[in-house]
Formats: sequence, structure tokens, C-alpha cells
Amino acid sequence: MRITRLETFGNEFLAFVRVTAEDGLTGWGQVSTYNADITAQVFHRQIAPHALGTDATDFADTLALIGEREHKYPGSYLRRAMAGLDTALWDMQGKRLSQPVVALLGGTPGRLRAYASSMKRDITPEDEAARFRALRDTKGFTAFKWRVGRECGRDQDEWPGRTEAVIPTVSRALGDGIDKLVDANSCYSPARAIEVGKRLQDEGIGHFEEPCPYWEYDQTAEVRAALDLDVTGGEQDCEFASWALMIARRSVDVLQPDVMYMGGITRTLEVARMGAAAGLPVTPHAANLSLVTMCTMHLLKALPNAGRYLELSIEGPDYYPWQEGLFLGDPYRVEDGHVTVPDAPGWGVDINPDWLSRATWQETALT
Repeated sequence: MRITRLETFGNEFLAFVRVTAEDGLTGWGQVSTYNADITAQVFHRQIAPHALGTDATDFADTLALIGEREHKYPGSYLRRAMAGLDTALWDMQGKRLSQPVVALLGGTPGRLRAYASSMKRDITPEDEAARFRALRDTKGFTAFKWRVGRECGRDQDEWPGRTEAVIPTVSRALGDGIDKLVDANSCYSPARAIEVGKRLQDEGIGHFEEPCPYWEYDQTAEVRAALDLDVTGGEQDCEFASWALMIARRSVDVLQPDVMYMGGITRTLEVARMGAAAGLPVTPHAANLSLVTMCTMHLLKALPNAGRYLELSIEGPDYYPWQEGLFLGDPYRVEDGHVTVPDAPGWGVDINPDWLSRATWQETALT
């Protein structure tokens, strides 16, 4: 069943992909967020020409072939664009077989524990603690992640003393029986990361994400060797060679691929297999409420080495105005700290037609 038509509907922040097969069946996917208008151009120029006319039901080799045909362009934009094709084809396959993607991957739909993930650094420790307590009490979350340091901050804080304040303030406000995670977003040198990590351990925090520049695998390995908590990372890495190096260097305790940065479900599964062979769990990065989180939900319910929870952003219109109105209904509803992987065919979500009508549309099709 050949692919005959590929469309993108997008803006600067996000672009959905619709794939159509020769029998008229369609599937929906998404390229990665941010500069998605540029990624859509990469999609139509460097992905679509290789995909049109290929088998829509057996596409792993097509994805590999795209990487070979575009071998002069490894890296983020190609993978971000590939994700649109991959995720749309998984959706189509689920619809063709009347199964949710999670079932195609060997798992089952249903409840999945989530951690409430803060994206903010321009928030006081007291305000962060207050909104976490509210989410704990109203939504039943039992795990939370907040930010320390400055993003790629060269050992600098968002403002002086914030890290030293936010660690104990938030941790103590949440109390016992809560899983506590922090993310440094590549802020620290090894010495400073170890210093911060010991503070985290003293406050009962068990997850220290991306403590050093993510491309410095030996630095992160040094931090991991010095601490008892889980050192985690990988969200930015999109090439298998990088994952092999990270694993060989023993840089992290938990792998965190992003489905959209990686190039889709198919390539993320390979990272999960690499992790399983090394005895490492996988807790993917999913930092906004676009399609990336739904794809990650289906994946986590199927991985034999899945981590303990799903990353679920708690940010709304003040932080992510572009994610408003993407879907019909409430696909990310939280009950007792859990989301629900749908049992409907494909991804099990409906993209809002009003959003699509306002998006920039582009098509590449067989003539």
C-alpha cells in the first residue's frame, strides 16, 4: 500500500503531518516543535521525495533509507522532520489494523503514572512549591520535577542563590512519599554539579537530569560516579553513535530520548533496545502537550525497560500559548496522578479542525 500524499499543517512552533495511502487511508503525525516552519521545509525537501511511493505498512527500511540518502545532513533537523513521517505512519497502521499504537508495540492501553514537570526558572521557590502542592492535592501527582541552575548556564544561576533556595523549599513543601526530580539543562561543570547533587541527595531528591553540558559525556560520567542518586540525560541526542558513546562512558543511570528529536517511534525503540542491553531504563523527554506526549504515552506502556513515569508538562498559556486548542477533548486529563493511554485506533486523539484551518498548509504528492 503505497504512500501517495504528504501534507504539513503548521506554524513557527508546531507542524502536524498527514500521510495518505493509495487506498485513501490517512494517518496523523507531527514534526518536532520549535522552528517547525523550517522543519516543514526540510520535510518536504528531504523526507517526502524518498517516502512517496514506498510501502506505508512496512516503513522501517524507508526511514533507514532516508538517513542514507541524506547522509550529508545528519543531525537534528533531519530527525525532527523524519518524526513527522514516522509518527503519521504508526497512526495509519493502527487505524488500518483497528488497534492503538501501544498494541502494535506490544503493550496495552490504560493508566500510566505521570510526573508533573515544571519548565519555569523565572519562578520563586515559594511559588513553585505552592503550585506543586496544589497539583499534589487536586490532581494526585506523586512525582514532580523542577529546574535548577540556568539553561546551559556555565555554572551560573537564574539569579544568585536560587538553586540553594529552590532545592529545600520545594522538596520540604512536598514532604515524604513523593518522587522528586530536578533538571539542570546542561548548566554545570562537574565540580559544581557534584556540589549541587549532594544537596539534592540531602533533600531526598532522586533524579538529577542533564547536570553538565549534554555533549560532554565524560563530564556527566564523572558526576554520576560521585553521586548516589540517578543521573539522567539524552533528550537532545538524536544519532545512534551518541547513544552508544553515552552508554559506553556510563554517563547516565536513565536514558531520556525525545521521540520527536530522535526521528520518531521506530528510532526511539532502537535506543530503548540499546538501553535494555545495558540494563538501563528509559524515561523519555516529553516537555509540552503537543503530540509528543501522546506518542510517548503509547511507547512507555509497551517498553520492557520503561522508567517509572511519564513526563507531563504542567505549563499552560502563559508559557506555551501555541499548544492551546491543538486537540479535541482532553487527551491529557490527569486522575490520581495518572493519564490514560487511549484504546482507540492509532494515537487515539483528534486534531482540532479549527487549528488546522489556521495553519500554513503544504503538500507533496505523487503525480
